[in-house]
Amino acid sequence: MTGIGQFAGFIVIAVMVAAVLLRAVARARVGGAADGTERAMRVYRDQLREVERDLARGTLEQAEADRLRLEIQRRILDLDKGGRSAGVPSSPRARAVMVGLVAVLLAGAGWLYLVYGAVNYPDQPLAARHADADAARADRPRQAQLEEDFAAARPDAPESADRAELEPMVAQLRAALATRPDDLRGHILLAQNESRLGNFAEAAVAQARVIALRGDDVDVQDHAFLLDLLVLAAGGMVSPEAEEVIERILRRDPANGVALYYTGRMYAQTGRPDLTFRVWRRLHDQSAGDAPWMPEIRASLPELAQISGEPRYQLPPRPAPASAGGQGPSAADIDAAMDMDPGDRAAMIEDMVASLSARLANDGGTAEDWAQLVRALSVLDQRDQALAILQEARTVFAARAEDLALINSVAEDVGLSAGGPVGGAP
Repeated sequence: MTGIGQFAGFIVIAVMVAAVLLRAVARARVGGAADGTERAMRVYRDQLREVERDLARGTLEQAEADRLRLEIQRRILDLDKGGRSAGVPSSPRARAVMVGLVAVLLAGAGWLYLVYGAVNYPDQPLAARHADADAARADRPRQAQLEEDFAAARPDAPESADRAELEPMVAQLRAALATRPDDLRGHILLAQNESRLGNFAEAAVAQARVIALRGDDVDVQDHAFLLDLLVLAAGGMVSPEAEEVIERILRRDPANGVALYYTGRMYAQTGRPDLTFRVWRRLHDQSAGDAPWMPEIRASLPELAQISGEPRYQLPPRPAPASAGGQGPSAADIDAAMDMDPGDRAAMIEDMVASLSARLANDGGTAEDWAQLVRALSVLDQRDQALAILQEARTVFAARAEDLALINSVAEDVGLSAGGPVGGAP
């Protein structure tokens, strides 16, 4: 359907809605009037019956009874005339106001649709959208085409002293490897230095040779480096060839961060942001706070959640960086401390608790970190602070049932609950 046809369809629907509203208003007016007329009719009928009873008892003369009947019947006729016209607007001005309101309604609805609607976007059920996404994924350009397109649009690399020094060395290495195709160390150096020069396609070729030469000894990081190079050479697009590398990585390491990150990008590029949300949500929860993909996925997850039909999703605190110091006192740390002198034990645990508290306040942390802090505070008999941390943790992880269950389980283990003891204290 064209944009004009869609807009015309929208106008028809708006007119129909306006007609229904007007009819409802008119019915309400008529219904209200009809209720009043019916009540008055019942009163007049009762009066007529009362006249007949008085006449039968002899308390009313025939002439007086006839006069009363005529008067009541006249009022009934007047009431009937008024009831039939009760639903009609009382004046031309009222009718004009009603028509004006309908016109404003239609004009406002049309303006909102043009400004915020998608006039040229066709109606499409969810199943059809998924089918289109599958087709887009199957028909996307191959790696060679993406590299060619990116190379044509990419500006030349700026000259620098490092580049001027590195390029002749890389050229010599290429020439040497042309006569030594099985030189593993040489291909490793070539892949690394081609990448430093920004020659990602050439670096990917060299890295693929490294993987072939290593054979059964190849590790996941070799494949992850090749995946990075393929996507960079394609201008950020995940090609079918790159997807094959992703599959190889995930078969060996289902939690590999590089593969999960590019899996999410691939779904986003082929029309499945809902799958991107699922993959990146998992990646966020298992990654360190200083992982290279963390800024992008933290910026994207709230919008992806809305698109994916999970409006209640709340972005959790940023996890602690991998470079952060100790992760706080573990259960084993606390158990070991129980054999120490009470003063030394308290001092050690307080130091660890202070370190963990500072890290959670500054960088955030996982549910395990929060649970450790609750456990440590319970050992120190710091009831008020332990309860405060517990409530804060429950708020942070309220939308994540699995993490919340962990925190509640630890709180139960140490006897910590609203109104309950901490660490066995009464």
